[in-house]
This record gives sequence, C-alpha cells and structure tokens, in this order.
Amino acid sequence: MKHLVVLTGAGVSAESGIPTFRDAGGLWEGHDVMDVATPEGWARNPMLVLDFYNQRRKKALEVQPNKGHQIIAELENHFKVTVITQNVDNLHERAGSTHVVHLHGTLFESRSSVDETLVYPINGWEIKLGERCALGSQLRPNIVWFGEPVYKMEEAIDYASQADIFLVVGTSMQVYPAASLIQYTQPTSRKIVVDPKRPEFLLSEVEFIEAGAGLGMEKVKALLLS
Repeated sequence: MKHLVVLTGAGVSAESGIPTFRDAGGLWEGHDVMDVATPEGWARNPMLVLDFYNQRRKKALEVQPNKGHQIIAELENHFKVTVITQNVDNLHERAGSTHVVHLHGTLFESRSSVDETLVYPINGWEIKLGERCALGSQLRPNIVWFGEPVYKMEEAIDYASQADIFLVVGTSMQVYPAASLIQYTQPTSRKIVVDPKRPEFLLSEVEFIEAGAGLGMEKVKALLLS
C-alpha cells in the first residue's frame, strides 16, 4: 500500500467556518499575534491568552468537518495515510483520520508552563486561571507559539521522506518550517498541491490543482484512484 502524506493548513478548516490564522496586518481575529501567540504575551497577560484560546476552542467544537477533511479520511481505504497539519483544531480526527501529526500543537490539550512534557487532555472548552499541572504551574494551551520550537518537525520530516505521494492542501506554503517539508520528499515521490491560488516558486515537477480544499480533494481523489 502506497504511503500518502498530506500536509494541511488553514484553508482546509476555513471551509468549516474556522477563520484563517491572521490577516496581513498581523492581527488574529482582532488581536495582535504578539499578545496571544508568544511566550512574552503569555507572561504579560495569561488571562487574555487563556480567554483567546478558550474562544477558539469553543468555536472549533461548534463546527463540523467538511468535504476536504472527509475525503482525506476516506483515502485511508486506499493508502497508508499520514496527515501532517498546521491546524490546531481536531477536525481531521473527527472526520475519521487515524494518523494525524499536529505540527503547531492542538487546542484540545493543555500543558504545564514549566515542563512541556506534562500534557493533559481538555474536557470541554475552557482552561481556567488557577488550573495547575502536577508541578503546580498554571496550565497553558498546548500550542506552539512564535519563538518556540516546532517540536514535531523532525517527525514530520521523517514522514515526508517516506512519502510515495506528498499532497499539500489549504496552505500557501509560506509558513516555515512547515513549508520546507516538500523539500524532504524523494525525487521519485509524486507531489500534488491544491490551492485556490498558485503558490510562488512552485517546483516544475509538482502537479497543481487550482481549487479550494473540498473541490480540490474531490479532484485529487479522482486523480489518485483513476
């Protein structure tokens, strides 16, 4: 069975109603990213950061996986599928994908502020001020913030290097280090990019499908199974 590795970004979840990460002004749903997505922002105002991610978590629980998520999950009937996602929601899992690597962490886990190996599942949508880890530190979202290492990058590189087919969906391939993953694929790997807008510097050997995630994945499925 061929190994299909799928790199997904915000464009996949956008079709479920989850806003994409941030606009060109550096704002994330009205907040400066430096206030809600950095260790410094957390140190300044943990209540603001907790509330911001609580609202994102609540929103993620209200929406449903879309056709793009569903087709990626369905492809497990035909391929060994590894999903590497930049998204922090759980829509891939809810659609049925069984092997998902969250590069940037996940909304549905908290972790210790002093020991990143102490990770806990979140029941419901809130992390409250005063909730503490086993060491006594305040719990924070298990999200990779700006300035923090993408600790699953080595795992993702390993999967990219094993891919018979490497598929990119819903990401502009401008956010590093995730955007570099296609460079770790083998020369013999089939490479497909799905996006409404053609990315700059697209490699000549890459097959490009100009479409959003849902329609694009329908085309990919037809292409791969033909």
